Amino acid sequence: MRRADRIIGTPACAAFSALRFAFGKRHPTPEPLNRILIVKLAEQGSTVLAYPALKRAVELAGRDGVYFLAFTENRFILDVMDIIPKENVIEVNAKSFTTVATSSIAAIRRMRKLKLDAAVDMEFFARSSAIFTWLSGARLRVGFHSYTGEGPWRGNLMTHRPLYNPHLHTSQIFWSMVDALTKPAELNPALAVIPPPLSEMEIPAFAARNGEVEEVSKLICDLTGESELGPVVLLNANCSDLLPLRLWDRPNYVRLARLLLKKYPKLNIAFTGAPNEAPEVEKLLKEIDNPRAVCLAGRTTLRQLLVAYSLSELLVTNDSGPAHFATLTPIDVITLFGPETPKLFGSTSPRAHVMWSGIFCSPCVSAYNNRFSTCRNNLCMKMISVEDVFEKSCEILFRRLGI
Repeated sequence: MRRADRIIGTPACAAFSALRFAFGKRHPTPEPLNRILIVKLAEQGSTVLAYPALKRAVELAGRDGVYFLAFTENRFILDVMDIIPKENVIEVNAKSFTTVATSSIAAIRRMRKLKLDAAVDMEFFARSSAIFTWLSGARLRVGFHSYTGEGPWRGNLMTHRPLYNPHLHTSQIFWSMVDALTKPAELNPALAVIPPPLSEMEIPAFAARNGEVEEVSKLICDLTGESELGPVVLLNANCSDLLPLRLWDRPNYVRLARLLLKKYPKLNIAFTGAPNEAPEVEKLLKEIDNPRAVCLAGRTTLRQLLVAYSLSELLVTNDSGPAHFATLTPIDVITLFGPETPKLFGSTSPRAHVMWSGIFCSPCVSAYNNRFSTCRNNLCMKMISVEDVFEKSCEILFRRLGI
Protein backbone atom coordinates (compact mmCIF):
# COMPACT_ATOMS: atom_id res chain seq x y z
CA MET A 1 0.00 0.00 0.00
CA ARG A 2 2.90 2.35 0.75
CA ARG A 3 4.44 1.56 -2.63
CA ALA A 4 1.20 2.23 -4.49
CA ASP A 5 0.68 5.42 -2.50
CA ARG A 6 4.13 6.64 -3.53
CA ILE A 7 4.33 5.44 -7.14
CA ILE A 8 0.75 6.17 -8.20
CA GLY A 9 -0.16 8.79 -5.64
CA THR A 10 2.69 11.22 -6.31
CA PRO A 11 1.96 11.90 -10.01
CA ALA A 12 -1.79 11.85 -9.31
CA CYS A 13 -1.38 14.54 -6.63
CA ALA A 14 0.75 16.59 -9.02
CA ALA A 15 -1.85 16.34 -11.79
CA PHE A 16 -4.80 17.23 -9.55
CA SER A 17 -2.81 20.09 -8.00
CA ALA A 18 -2.31 21.54 -11.49
CA LEU A 19 -6.05 21.29 -12.12
CA ARG A 20 -6.77 23.03 -8.84
CA PHE A 21 -4.34 25.81 -9.67
CA ALA A 22 -5.94 26.29 -13.08
CA PHE A 23 -9.61 26.05 -12.18
CA GLY A 24 -10.11 26.03 -8.41
CA LYS A 25 -11.03 28.91 -6.13
CA ARG A 26 -8.10 29.93 -3.96
CA HIS A 27 -10.00 31.01 -0.84
CA PRO A 28 -13.61 29.75 -0.68
CA THR A 29 -15.81 31.06 2.14
CA PRO A 30 -16.25 28.82 5.23
CA GLU A 31 -20.07 28.98 5.44
CA PRO A 32 -22.42 27.16 5.50
CA LEU A 33 -21.36 23.70 6.74
CA ASN A 34 -24.27 21.34 6.21
CA ARG A 35 -22.37 18.26 5.01
CA ILE A 36 -18.90 17.36 6.31
CA LEU A 37 -16.87 14.33 5.22
CA ILE A 38 -14.17 12.80 7.42
CA VAL A 39 -11.54 10.80 5.51
CA LYS A 40 -9.85 8.20 7.74
CA LEU A 41 -9.24 5.10 5.69
CA ALA A 42 -7.13 2.99 8.05
CA GLU A 43 -6.43 2.34 11.73
CA GLN A 44 -9.51 1.82 13.86
CA GLY A 45 -7.51 2.74 16.96
CA SER A 46 -6.94 6.23 15.58
CA THR A 47 -10.64 6.44 14.81
CA VAL A 48 -11.31 6.11 18.54
CA LEU A 49 -8.95 9.05 19.09
CA ALA A 50 -10.95 10.96 16.47
CA TYR A 51 -14.17 10.74 18.51
CA PRO A 52 -13.91 14.33 19.90
CA ALA A 53 -13.32 15.57 16.33
CA LEU A 54 -16.41 13.72 15.15
CA LYS A 55 -18.40 15.35 17.94
CA ARG A 56 -17.13 18.74 16.79
CA ALA A 57 -18.20 17.93 13.23
CA VAL A 58 -21.66 16.96 14.50
CA GLU A 59 -21.85 20.31 16.33
CA LEU A 60 -21.13 22.09 13.05
CA ALA A 61 -23.26 20.08 10.62
CA GLY A 62 -25.61 17.93 12.71
CA ARG A 63 -25.49 14.16 13.15
CA ASP A 64 -27.10 13.46 9.78
CA GLY A 65 -24.72 15.86 8.03
CA VAL A 66 -21.45 14.09 8.93
CA TYR A 67 -20.06 11.35 6.65
CA PHE A 68 -17.02 9.11 7.02
CA LEU A 69 -14.85 7.44 4.37
CA ALA A 70 -13.05 4.29 5.56
CA PHE A 71 -11.81 0.91 4.42
CA THR A 72 -14.54 -1.71 4.84
CA GLU A 73 -12.53 -3.63 7.45
CA ASN A 74 -12.16 -0.48 9.55
CA ARG A 75 -15.77 0.66 9.83
CA PHE A 76 -16.63 -1.58 12.80
CA ILE A 77 -15.50 0.88 15.45
CA LEU A 78 -17.57 3.66 13.87
CA ASP A 79 -20.68 1.55 14.25
CA VAL A 80 -19.80 0.86 17.90
CA MET A 81 -19.21 4.53 18.72
CA ASP A 82 -22.56 5.39 17.07
CA ILE A 83 -21.66 9.04 16.57
CA ILE A 84 -23.03 9.22 13.00
CA PRO A 85 -25.73 7.22 11.17
CA LYS A 86 -24.48 3.86 9.86
CA GLU A 87 -25.64 4.76 6.36
CA ASN A 88 -23.29 7.77 6.42
CA VAL A 89 -20.22 5.53 6.36
CA ILE A 90 -18.78 5.29 2.85
CA GLU A 91 -16.63 2.21 2.29
CA VAL A 92 -13.60 1.34 0.18
CA ASN A 93 -12.98 -2.41 -0.05
CA ALA A 94 -9.21 -3.07 0.15
CA LYS A 95 -9.27 -6.86 -0.33
CA SER A 96 -7.82 -6.74 -3.84
CA PHE A 97 -6.79 -4.31 -6.55
CA THR A 98 -10.11 -4.89 -8.33
CA THR A 99 -12.25 -4.26 -5.26
CA VAL A 100 -10.20 -1.16 -4.40
CA ALA A 101 -10.74 0.23 -7.91
CA THR A 102 -14.46 -0.52 -8.17
CA SER A 103 -15.36 0.53 -4.61
CA SER A 104 -13.26 3.71 -4.92
CA ILE A 105 -15.15 4.75 -8.03
CA ALA A 106 -18.46 4.05 -6.29
CA ALA A 107 -17.32 6.01 -3.22
CA ILE A 108 -16.27 9.02 -5.29
CA ARG A 109 -19.59 9.02 -7.14
CA ARG A 110 -21.52 8.94 -3.89
CA MET A 111 -19.40 11.70 -2.32
CA ARG A 112 -19.91 13.99 -5.29
CA LYS A 113 -23.66 13.37 -5.29
CA LEU A 114 -23.77 14.51 -1.67
CA LYS A 115 -22.52 17.99 -2.72
CA LEU A 116 -20.29 18.18 0.33
CA ASP A 117 -19.47 21.51 1.93
CA ALA A 118 -16.25 20.28 3.53
CA ALA A 119 -13.91 17.30 3.77
CA VAL A 120 -11.24 16.67 6.42
CA ASP A 121 -8.35 14.34 5.61
CA MET A 122 -7.28 12.74 8.91
CA GLU A 123 -4.54 10.63 7.41
CA PHE A 124 -1.31 12.41 8.19
CA PHE A 125 0.54 12.53 4.87
CA ALA A 126 -1.02 9.77 2.77
CA ARG A 127 -1.48 10.69 -0.87
CA SER A 128 -4.45 8.37 -1.42
CA SER A 129 -6.54 10.12 1.23
CA ALA A 130 -5.59 13.53 -0.17
CA ILE A 131 -6.79 12.40 -3.60
CA PHE A 132 -10.09 11.12 -2.17
CA THR A 133 -10.53 14.44 -0.35
CA TRP A 134 -9.95 16.37 -3.57
CA LEU A 135 -12.21 14.14 -5.66
CA SER A 136 -15.01 14.36 -3.08
CA GLY A 137 -15.96 17.70 -4.63
CA ALA A 138 -16.06 19.44 -1.23
CA ARG A 139 -15.66 23.23 -1.34
CA LEU A 140 -13.50 23.29 1.77
CA ARG A 141 -10.77 20.70 2.27
CA VAL A 142 -8.53 20.35 5.31
CA GLY A 143 -5.34 18.31 5.26
CA PHE A 144 -1.70 18.49 6.31
CA HIS A 145 0.68 20.17 3.90
CA SER A 146 4.42 19.65 3.48
CA TYR A 147 5.59 23.25 3.50
CA THR A 148 9.35 22.77 3.80
CA GLY A 149 9.63 19.02 3.37
CA GLU A 150 8.50 18.03 6.89
CA GLY A 151 6.54 15.05 5.62
CA PRO A 152 5.85 13.30 2.29
CA TRP A 153 4.84 15.65 -0.52
CA ARG A 154 1.26 15.24 -1.69
CA GLY A 155 0.56 18.24 -3.82
CA ASN A 156 -1.55 21.28 -3.08
CA LEU A 157 -5.06 19.91 -2.96
CA MET A 158 -6.38 21.46 0.25
CA THR A 159 -7.97 24.83 0.90
CA HIS A 160 -6.98 24.69 4.59
CA ARG A 161 -3.41 23.51 5.02
CA PRO A 162 -2.42 23.26 8.69
CA LEU A 163 1.05 22.31 9.79
CA TYR A 164 1.34 18.93 11.50
CA ASN A 165 2.18 19.63 15.14
CA PRO A 166 4.16 16.74 16.70
CA HIS A 167 3.71 18.30 20.14
CA LEU A 168 -0.07 17.88 20.23
CA HIS A 169 -1.90 14.68 21.10
CA THR A 170 -3.59 13.04 18.11
CA SER A 171 -7.08 13.67 19.55
CA GLN A 172 -6.30 17.39 19.76
CA ILE A 173 -4.89 17.37 16.23
CA PHE A 174 -8.01 15.75 14.77
CA TRP A 175 -10.30 18.15 16.67
CA SER A 176 -8.28 21.12 15.42
CA MET A 177 -8.56 19.96 11.82
CA VAL A 178 -12.35 19.97 12.01
CA ASP A 179 -12.46 23.32 13.80
CA ALA A 180 -10.17 24.79 11.11
CA LEU A 181 -13.23 24.73 8.81
CA THR A 182 -14.55 27.72 10.74
CA LYS A 183 -11.45 29.79 9.93
CA PRO A 184 -10.67 31.72 6.72
CA ALA A 185 -8.45 29.67 4.39
CA GLU A 186 -6.22 32.63 3.54
CA LEU A 187 -4.71 32.37 7.05
CA ASN A 188 -2.76 29.21 6.08
CA PRO A 189 -0.93 27.78 7.90
CA ALA A 190 -1.74 29.94 10.95
CA LEU A 191 -5.38 28.96 11.37
CA ALA A 192 -5.70 30.23 14.98
CA VAL A 193 -7.37 27.10 16.34
CA ILE A 194 -7.01 26.42 20.07
CA PRO A 195 -7.66 22.73 20.84
CA PRO A 196 -9.35 21.75 24.12
CA PRO A 197 -7.18 20.20 26.86
CA LEU A 198 -6.92 16.41 26.90
CA SER A 199 -9.00 16.31 30.08
CA GLU A 200 -11.97 17.47 28.00
CA MET A 201 -11.50 14.86 25.26
CA GLU A 202 -14.51 12.58 25.69
CA ILE A 203 -14.35 8.80 25.18
CA PRO A 204 -17.54 6.98 24.14
CA ALA A 205 -18.84 4.07 26.23
CA PHE A 206 -19.62 0.65 24.75
CA ALA A 207 -22.96 -0.87 25.74
CA ALA A 208 -23.55 -4.59 25.36
CA ARG A 209 -26.81 -5.79 23.86
CA ASN A 210 -29.22 -8.17 25.57
CA GLY A 211 -27.69 -11.61 25.97
CA GLU A 212 -24.17 -10.64 24.88
CA VAL A 213 -22.70 -10.65 28.39
CA GLU A 214 -24.13 -14.09 29.17
CA GLU A 215 -22.93 -15.40 25.80
CA VAL A 216 -19.32 -14.30 26.27
CA SER A 217 -19.27 -15.35 29.93
CA LYS A 218 -20.35 -18.84 28.91
CA LEU A 219 -17.69 -18.94 26.18
CA ILE A 220 -14.89 -18.16 28.64
CA CYS A 221 -16.28 -20.56 31.26
CA ASP A 222 -16.50 -23.35 28.68
CA LEU A 223 -12.85 -22.80 27.76
CA THR A 224 -11.63 -22.75 31.38
CA GLY A 225 -13.95 -25.54 32.51
CA GLU A 226 -15.37 -23.42 35.35
CA SER A 227 -19.03 -23.06 36.25
CA GLU A 228 -18.76 -19.35 37.10
CA LEU A 229 -16.63 -16.63 35.59
CA GLY A 230 -13.84 -15.53 37.90
CA PRO A 231 -11.46 -12.59 37.41
CA VAL A 232 -9.96 -12.46 33.91
CA VAL A 233 -6.79 -10.85 32.56
CA LEU A 234 -6.54 -10.52 28.78
CA LEU A 235 -3.23 -10.65 26.93
CA ASN A 236 -2.97 -9.45 23.33
CA ALA A 237 0.27 -10.90 21.96
CA ASN A 238 -0.39 -9.45 18.48
CA CYS A 239 0.93 -12.46 16.60
CA SER A 240 0.20 -10.79 13.24
CA ASP A 241 0.89 -7.11 13.90
CA LEU A 242 1.34 -5.10 10.71
CA LEU A 243 4.13 -3.12 12.38
CA PRO A 244 6.48 -5.79 13.82
CA LEU A 245 8.61 -3.17 15.59
CA ARG A 246 5.74 -2.72 18.05
CA LEU A 247 5.82 -6.36 19.16
CA TRP A 248 6.78 -7.37 22.68
CA ASP A 249 8.58 -10.71 22.51
CA ARG A 250 6.11 -13.57 22.81
CA PRO A 251 8.14 -15.37 25.50
CA ASN A 252 7.47 -12.30 27.64
CA TYR A 253 3.74 -13.01 27.48
CA VAL A 254 4.41 -16.59 28.53
CA ARG A 255 6.43 -15.45 31.55
CA LEU A 256 3.86 -12.80 32.46
CA ALA A 257 1.01 -15.32 32.28
CA ARG A 258 2.89 -17.80 34.47
CA LEU A 259 3.64 -15.14 37.10
CA LEU A 260 0.01 -13.99 37.21
CA LEU A 261 -1.38 -17.52 37.40
CA LYS A 262 1.02 -18.41 40.20
CA LYS A 263 0.20 -15.33 42.28
CA TYR A 264 -3.58 -15.45 41.74
CA PRO A 265 -4.99 -19.02 42.06
CA LYS A 266 -8.48 -17.96 40.93
CA LEU A 267 -7.36 -15.82 37.98
CA ASN A 268 -7.98 -16.79 34.35
CA ILE A 269 -5.76 -15.66 31.48
CA ALA A 270 -7.27 -15.31 28.00
CA PHE A 271 -5.25 -14.51 24.89
CA THR A 272 -7.10 -12.43 22.31
CA GLY A 273 -6.45 -12.02 18.60
CA ALA A 274 -7.71 -12.49 15.06
CA PRO A 275 -8.47 -15.94 13.62
CA ASN A 276 -5.10 -16.11 11.84
CA GLU A 277 -3.34 -15.56 15.19
CA ALA A 278 -4.94 -18.58 16.86
CA PRO A 279 -2.21 -21.13 15.88
CA GLU A 280 0.53 -18.94 17.36
CA VAL A 281 -1.53 -18.33 20.50
CA GLU A 282 -1.99 -22.10 20.91
CA LYS A 283 1.81 -22.46 20.87
CA LEU A 284 2.07 -19.95 23.70
CA LEU A 285 -0.56 -21.84 25.69
CA LYS A 286 1.40 -25.07 25.35
CA GLU A 287 4.37 -23.34 26.91
CA ILE A 288 2.25 -21.91 29.73
CA ASP A 289 0.70 -25.34 30.31
CA ASN A 290 -2.11 -24.27 32.63
CA PRO A 291 -5.85 -24.95 32.14
CA ARG A 292 -6.62 -21.43 33.40
CA ALA A 293 -4.87 -19.97 30.35
CA VAL A 294 -7.10 -20.14 27.26
CA CYS A 295 -7.31 -18.90 23.68
CA LEU A 296 -9.99 -16.41 22.62
CA ALA A 297 -8.21 -15.62 19.34
CA GLY A 298 -10.58 -16.30 16.46
CA ARG A 299 -13.38 -17.36 18.83
CA THR A 300 -15.09 -13.98 19.14
CA THR A 301 -16.56 -11.37 16.87
CA LEU A 302 -15.32 -7.83 17.37
CA ARG A 303 -18.43 -7.01 19.38
CA GLN A 304 -17.89 -10.08 21.56
CA LEU A 305 -14.31 -8.95 22.08
CA LEU A 306 -15.58 -5.64 23.46
CA VAL A 307 -17.92 -7.60 25.75
CA ALA A 308 -14.91 -9.65 26.89
CA TYR A 309 -13.13 -6.40 27.74
CA SER A 310 -16.17 -5.36 29.77
CA LEU A 311 -16.06 -8.63 31.74
CA SER A 312 -12.31 -8.55 32.40
CA GLU A 313 -10.11 -6.67 34.84
CA LEU A 314 -7.03 -5.94 32.76
CA LEU A 315 -5.71 -6.01 29.19
CA VAL A 316 -1.98 -6.05 28.43
CA THR A 317 -1.20 -5.16 24.82
CA ASN A 318 1.24 -3.35 22.59
CA ASP A 319 0.27 -0.06 20.94
CA SER A 320 -2.44 -1.25 18.55
CA GLY A 321 -6.16 -1.10 17.89
CA PRO A 322 -7.21 -3.21 20.93
CA ALA A 323 -5.49 -0.74 23.27
CA HIS A 324 -7.99 1.89 22.07
CA PHE A 325 -11.03 -0.38 21.67
CA ALA A 326 -10.70 -1.50 25.28
CA THR A 327 -10.92 2.09 26.56
CA LEU A 328 -14.57 2.11 25.46
CA THR A 329 -15.19 -0.37 28.32
CA PRO A 330 -14.50 -0.33 32.10
CA ILE A 331 -11.34 -2.48 31.80
CA ASP A 332 -7.87 -1.20 32.77
CA VAL A 333 -5.34 -1.29 29.93
CA ILE A 334 -1.55 -1.52 30.07
CA THR A 335 -0.17 -0.42 26.70
CA LEU A 336 3.45 -1.15 25.77
CA PHE A 337 4.91 1.67 23.67
CA GLY A 338 8.19 1.70 21.77
CA PRO A 339 8.44 2.83 18.12
CA GLU A 340 5.64 5.35 18.71
CA THR A 341 5.07 7.70 21.60
CA PRO A 342 2.22 7.69 24.14
CA LYS A 343 2.47 11.48 24.25
CA LEU A 344 0.78 11.54 20.83
CA PHE A 345 -1.06 8.22 20.56
CA GLY A 346 -1.81 7.13 24.11
CA SER A 347 -5.40 6.83 25.22
CA THR A 348 -6.88 9.70 27.22
CA SER A 349 -8.77 7.26 29.48
CA PRO A 350 -7.97 7.42 33.22
CA ARG A 351 -7.82 3.61 33.13
CA ALA A 352 -5.04 3.62 30.52
CA HIS A 353 -1.53 2.88 31.79
CA VAL A 354 1.64 3.26 29.73
CA MET A 355 4.88 1.29 29.78
CA TRP A 356 7.56 3.05 27.74
CA SER A 357 11.33 2.76 28.07
CA GLY A 358 11.90 6.20 26.53
CA ILE A 359 15.29 5.42 25.02
CA PHE A 360 17.07 7.98 22.86
CA CYS A 361 15.91 6.63 19.48
CA SER A 362 12.27 6.20 20.49
CA PRO A 363 9.95 7.09 18.85
CA CYS A 364 11.39 6.32 15.42
CA VAL A 365 8.03 5.98 13.67
CA SER A 366 6.14 9.18 12.96
CA ALA A 367 3.77 10.97 10.63
CA TYR A 368 6.78 12.47 8.89
CA ASN A 369 8.15 9.10 7.74
CA ASN A 370 4.77 7.47 7.01
CA ARG A 371 5.42 5.15 9.96
CA PHE A 372 8.40 3.55 8.29
CA SER A 373 11.62 2.90 10.21
CA THR A 374 14.97 1.42 9.26
CA CYS A 375 15.27 -0.10 12.75
CA ARG A 376 15.54 -3.89 12.87
CA ASN A 377 16.25 -4.25 16.58
CA ASN A 378 13.39 -2.88 18.69
CA LEU A 379 15.32 -2.34 21.92
CA CYS A 380 12.58 0.10 22.93
CA MET A 381 10.25 -2.89 23.37
CA LYS A 382 12.86 -5.34 24.61
CA MET A 383 13.75 -2.99 27.46
CA ILE A 384 10.23 -3.23 28.88
CA SER A 385 10.72 -5.97 31.43
CA VAL A 386 8.24 -8.68 32.37
CA GLU A 387 8.83 -7.82 36.02
CA ASP A 388 7.77 -4.21 35.51
CA VAL A 389 4.61 -5.19 33.64
CA PHE A 390 3.83 -7.82 36.29
CA GLU A 391 4.28 -5.28 39.07
CA LYS A 392 1.97 -2.81 37.33
CA SER A 393 -0.58 -5.59 36.74
CA CYS A 394 -0.55 -6.51 40.43
CA GLU A 395 -1.04 -2.89 41.39
CA ILE A 396 -4.11 -2.64 39.14
CA LEU A 397 -5.58 -5.96 40.31
CA PHE A 398 -5.15 -4.91 43.94
CA ARG A 399 -6.97 -1.65 43.27
CA ARG A 400 -9.79 -3.36 41.37
CA LEU A 401 -10.17 -6.57 43.36
CA GLY A 402 -8.35 -6.02 46.64
CA ILE A 403 -6.17 -9.09 46.04
